[in-house]
Amino acid sequence: MSSIQSSPILAVTILVAGGTGTRAKQTSPSAGRSGNDNLPKQFQSLGGKPILRWSLEAFSRDPRFGSIVVVCAPEMRERVLACAGSIPILLADAGETRTQSVANGLRVAQSVGALFSFIHDAARPGLSQSVLDNLFAALEDGADGAAPGLAIADALWLAPNGQVEQAQARDGLIRIQTPQAFKASLIEAAYETIAADQMLLDDVAVAKAHGTTIQVVAGSPMLEKITWPEDFDRMTRLLTPQLLPRIGTGFDAHRFAEGSFVTLCGIEVPHTHGLAGHSDADVAWHCLADAIYGALSAGDIGKHFPPTDPQWRGAASSIFLAHAGNMVTAAGGTINHVDLTIICERPKIGPHRDAMVQKTAQLLGLRESQVSVKATTTEGMGFTGRAEGIAAQATATILLPADFGTAQT
Repeated sequence: MSSIQSSPILAVTILVAGGTGTRAKQTSPSAGRSGNDNLPKQFQSLGGKPILRWSLEAFSRDPRFGSIVVVCAPEMRERVLACAGSIPILLADAGETRTQSVANGLRVAQSVGALFSFIHDAARPGLSQSVLDNLFAALEDGADGAAPGLAIADALWLAPNGQVEQAQARDGLIRIQTPQAFKASLIEAAYETIAADQMLLDDVAVAKAHGTTIQVVAGSPMLEKITWPEDFDRMTRLLTPQLLPRIGTGFDAHRFAEGSFVTLCGIEVPHTHGLAGHSDADVAWHCLADAIYGALSAGDIGKHFPPTDPQWRGAASSIFLAHAGNMVTAAGGTINHVDLTIICERPKIGPHRDAMVQKTAQLLGLRESQVSVKATTTEGMGFTGRAEGIAAQATATILLPADFGTAQT
């Protein structure tokens, strides 16, 4: 890694996710998709997670990025937050054009104070670490801006009416991809000079109009943009290795203690008692984290967050569950489905079930249809039947690469 990594806030990402994806919609689901064609393409499923999530994960894994700004339509903010899960993001409103959307994103990004600005299309989920390294290297070497590009190998012809008419020379032609990276001050100044109704091809075009020199770095076929319906299957095959299912189970129980509410799946449920525990005693998320750890063969929650460690006293259980989910991502896998059963005589779980599903799905970056929360009693039998506490059990189904080995902690 280069020496510029030592800067506390080296780079910020503007992730453009405000399009409607009209061309990518189709009437039947393909192998890698959820089949919900009413959603813009950046929110549709690819390889088990929303397309937007692929880019969010790629940027969040690189410590050189101090912040991610997602530009989206105001009505899609909640869906963007659900895609992000535990990944921290800032939000900016989409404009009428891509140029306006990026300008809005840059204004939000200015508050971060980063040295470099990276601008990326959410419809390009195949962002690799090598492309990011190439862009950083170009900027470190003094380039004002850099963009990944691929040489054109195919013959080029003009065919305005669907009939081949005139050949075009391809020497020196390249296909420019995203992310496109710039010295932050230069790209901000370039966008300030663009008229509100002016539409330019991409961020390189904006920078060039401002007199900025752009260096081309090696692009990647994995960075192809999803534009047409058939692109979903193609990108699924490129991005998703052979994944095999793994199933883990978890169980936990906490006794009642003094208090006026219990925390279950991150939701404070009013009750005559609280739950005793070293952390916030969220028995539901504790057993779910254990189920995920179990599917990874990674021990249990106590191994990663020892109850003897005072730093976890009173800690939010979202920390534990997010850690388990991030371990799946780091292993190259995805969470396919989680199933929770809360066992107690009281309080009543039903009125809070939908909020629990939503909170769990948001934290793990899942669709709500991938989360099940149920409740049952023991008909007055046992410690839960005697209202001495609450128990919970969970099952997590994850998909991991076929060559996945022992999880590293």
